[in-house]
Amino acid sequence: METTQILTGKEGEDFDLELAASWTQNYRHKHPGETQSHFFGKEILQKILDQEGCMGIRFYHAHSKPLSSWQRSMVSLSKFLLNVVGNVEGEKHIIIAGATRDGSDMLNTKTAPQPLGRTELKAVALMPLDIVGQQSMPCPGSPGCPKNLMSVSKSEL
Repeated sequence: METTQILTGKEGEDFDLELAASWTQNYRHKHPGETQSHFFGKEILQKILDQEGCMGIRFYHAHSKPLSSWQRSMVSLSKFLLNVVGNVEGEKHIIIAGATRDGSDMLNTKTAPQPLGRTELKAVALMPLDIVGQQSMPCPGSPGCPKNLMSVSKSEL
């Protein structure tokens, strides 16, 4: 039986830095004092990518402590209040960027030495800028979303 290929490894895209900055600012305003980003080292990302058949990496939102039934009710109520009463809309996104050895994000780090001649200008024009990426297939809601212990409760499997 042949399986249908849903994920190609080409999902995601380069993303405009100004829009990414605007979106991350929106997140910070909606979630003040919360974690803003996570860093994973090249080795673990490469180890995951090097697995046979791996087409990319899926990032999950997670929290270390469970909510009680009462707390889940309060979260549902607060989401209702934000969405319906407060008219706060929008989708969550994950923006990814490279990071250097000293912990700095790779945002506009590639600059050309000055002054440049015509030949050097052509070479600089061909150099890729630092890449900022965005999620392209959020789950749930996109093709290829898994149904496993990281995405649903045991009772839903």
